Amino acid sequence: MIEKRKKRDSREERIFQILFPIFTLALIGLLLISNLKINQKRATLEEEIESLKKEIEILEEKKQKLETGLSQTEKESYWEEKIRQEGYVKEGENPVVIVPPKETPEEKVVENQKLSEKFLEKTKDFFAGLVEWFNNFVH
Repeated sequence: MIEKRKKRDSREERIFQILFPIFTLALIGLLLISNLKINQKRATLEEEIESLKKEIEILEEKKQKLETGLSQTEKESYWEEKIRQEGYVKEGENPVVIVPPKETPEEKVVENQKLSEKFLEKTKDFFAGLVEWFNNFVH
């Protein structure tokens, strides 16, 4: 009986000696893999934090510009300038309107002739190049 018990004990010990290092290595591997994943996640989160900080800076600058614009709109001179741009005048002032010169039909005809001349010139150049290429190809 003692011999059977020793054989069992020795078998159990061998199995334990084999399985214990395997389980230990597996546990270490799992811990390393999880550590790598955590580090990758940390890196992406830090990048996101940096981009969000930059976005915050941009938005704060935009907010500052808007606040400056808002303070300017509270001034009477701003509104007077806006109204004048719309064409309103104060009492007693005479408005002056500058009318752009009208394009005469003759100018349009001349411009159209120039476009047609350019088109014909480019077409002639194209066919001349085509004939030259064909001559070089044949000879």
